Amino acid sequence: MIQELERVALMIDLPQYHLKAGDIGTVVDITSDGQEYTTEFFTLDGETYAVVPVLASQIRRVGSREIAHARVVE
Repeated sequence: MIQELERVALMIDLPQYHLKAGDIGTVVDITSDGQEYTTEFFTLDGETYAVVPVLASQIRRVGSREIAHARVVE
């Protein structure tokens, strides 16, 4: 189970928030049933870009052998 303050990657695009699969965020809250995760996404200079509720099925843990990818946000 994903924990609060854990880094996660989106598994789907969320166009309404201008987020794409692979974007990395930090879980900041978890519902009591563990099905929804409030996740904060940041720009590389540390500014909050979006705080989004996502389902457990829409995110995954980030592995230690993965490399982050940068992109320009709209």
